[in-house]
Amino acid sequence: MRILLIEDDRKTSDYVSRGLSEAGHVCDTLADGRDGLYSVISGNHDVVIVDRMLPGLDGLSLVKSARAAGARTPVIFLTSVSGVEDRVEGLEAGGDDYLVKPFAFSELLARIHALARRPQQQEQQTVLQVADLEMNLITRRVTRAGVEIELQPREFRLLEVLMRGAGRVLTRTMLLEQVWDFHFDPKTSVVETHVSRLRGKIDKPFAQPLLHTLRNTGYSLRAPN
Repeated sequence: MRILLIEDDRKTSDYVSRGLSEAGHVCDTLADGRDGLYSVISGNHDVVIVDRMLPGLDGLSLVKSARAAGARTPVIFLTSVSGVEDRVEGLEAGGDDYLVKPFAFSELLARIHALARRPQQQEQQTVLQVADLEMNLITRRVTRAGVEIELQPREFRLLEVLMRGAGRVLTRTMLLEQVWDFHFDPKTSVVETHVSRLRGKIDKPFAQPLLHTLRNTGYSLRAPN
């Protein structure tokens, strides 16, 4: 499974991420609530673990906002806030489980597996659409204005991430993580090169551009105004 851990305590973050990796899972870590919200909404993880006390945006607000935006990924609150009312508040905010620190890693792992076995509340989205650009995730067919567009696997993944985040700005770092699974800067122009190739296929043959570059910020895929 691919698991997102949003935890600002470095010692806890290292302990959990190492344990998950040893258990055979991929663990992405973030320490800021606002960054965490964008990643939860992207829908690229099977389970999210979130602390309640976070910089930028607290855990309760993060989960409430993610649920309001349509995110359905299971969420476990992992926190030292242990009162009954606090647990109820976390569950009512959209959390699926609540584990209090200090905790046994074996219990956390068991809860993650239990959540992953639950049926999803909604059917998985199989078709993404932005304006006249359409992506079928089952057949892996991409069309714009009815014209089929041939994409390489990495271009397809890049476009999928951009379409899932349509209307939002995705930074170079976010794309490196979500498309290439890089959690460091490889010091290459891999993002820029692939964005350029993708733009040549989905934009240049058509009248209205959908893929926009925001100087020194990132990229955004959005419908024309």
